[in-house]
Amino acid sequence: MKKAALILGVSLLAPALTAADSGDGLRQFLAARAARDAEIAHSIWTWAEVGYQETKSSALLQEELTKAGFKVEAGVAGIPTAFVATAGSGKPVIGILAEFDALPGINQDAVPDRQPIAGKQAGHACGHHLFGTASTSAGIALADWLKKSGTKGTIRVYGTPAEEGGSGKVYMVRAGLFNDVDVVMHWHPSDANAAGLDKALANKSAKFRFHGLSAHASGAPEKGRSALDAVEAMDYMANMMREHIPSDARMHYVITSGGSAPNVVPDFAESYYYVRHIDAATVESIFDRLVKTAEGAALGTGTTMDYEVIGGTHNLLANETLARVMFKSLTEVGGITYTPEEQAFAQKIYATLISPPDELGSQSRVQPFDYERPGLGSTDVGDVSWTVPTVGLRTATWVPGTPAHSWQATAAGGMSIGYKGMNVASQTLALTGRELFTHPDTIAKAKAEFDKRRGPDFKYRALLGDRPPALDYRKGVPGGGQD
Repeated sequence: MKKAALILGVSLLAPALTAADSGDGLRQFLAARAARDAEIAHSIWTWAEVGYQETKSSALLQEELTKAGFKVEAGVAGIPTAFVATAGSGKPVIGILAEFDALPGINQDAVPDRQPIAGKQAGHACGHHLFGTASTSAGIALADWLKKSGTKGTIRVYGTPAEEGGSGKVYMVRAGLFNDVDVVMHWHPSDANAAGLDKALANKSAKFRFHGLSAHASGAPEKGRSALDAVEAMDYMANMMREHIPSDARMHYVITSGGSAPNVVPDFAESYYYVRHIDAATVESIFDRLVKTAEGAALGTGTTMDYEVIGGTHNLLANETLARVMFKSLTEVGGITYTPEEQAFAQKIYATLISPPDELGSQSRVQPFDYERPGLGSTDVGDVSWTVPTVGLRTATWVPGTPAHSWQATAAGGMSIGYKGMNVASQTLALTGRELFTHPDTIAKAKAEFDKRRGPDFKYRALLGDRPPALDYRKGVPGGGQD
């Protein structure tokens, strides 16, 4: 995409401002940043760096925060691409999460028909390039407002790598980086503008590795023990197990290694599994049964097996007090208006979607507070939400009806439709932050609700145990990175 086409006028990239916005200039500050934010997001979209390998993406956001006067601590929680950027002083402390990892294998140009970019192995099909950029921009706006208004408080931007299966935030929670935070805000790209009591499933993932004996598959098959047979036996038993787990649970897998040549009995093979459910204890129970299928597969094929837990995340803990504040802010900002060029782009994308749940035009409105779409994905924001009161929103960075992890999401996220939704998010986060900084009673109410929802006996425990960050979980995979 040519730079001239990328950097549109601010009035085209930012939601329209009204007379009611003229108070402290917070929204105007972010509208004026819209073109710069588009540049940043486009760079991260172009790099498309997968989990724990987001070196350039993380550095760019850190540089932007440093220029704005933030004190940046990089390489936190044992993760080279994780960072914490801080501005202001005193209480309350409000954090904003910023993601920036891409997905392997979903490569697409910013055009409305299926068109991969030659030589590119990953893409931002979940919009984290927009996520990280808007969160960074909102943090900068709030730091500027805190300073100019003389308001007491601390704003932190958390650079959180490897959300897509790497559970980066879990290690940051485990390292105590949120222990003194009063409220955490986040957002996510979507096909609709909504702020409410979103759901997400708890998740535990692992790579199951089988080791056998290689041999000539035709000349001496009796001398071999196939690791691929073990993977297939495990997968078969796991698929039989689906009948005997809760109907709202999810199990899915890929075979990440299955041998190199048909005439060689594979001495190594690997499957990568996810287990999901709304209840973390149920996830752990199903996962333990899954391990038994792997043990049985190894026993039956004369191979050996070991496994590595890659990720583990809790479900999202809702906070209605904070969600209503976020919803009020989103309603003030409003939805997205397409230009004629964007409308033509959207119509072409819409025609490729299967049974889209929303109609074209819905991007211009904010969904009601009780709007709910099934939360069947997972996110490491869940672990943050069980540690500190947390609130999020979604904005229409994609054409209505577009599913996450699709080429259509990658396409819209690489052009002005995505950038407009991103600016809605940055403005909404900033307005919500201002409301919380100036209303300590709201934070106190949110904390009381948080304590009640967790229960008096809750003790946080990471589902991935005490393992160090899985920094190499995407290495060897095309493109380098759970949603």
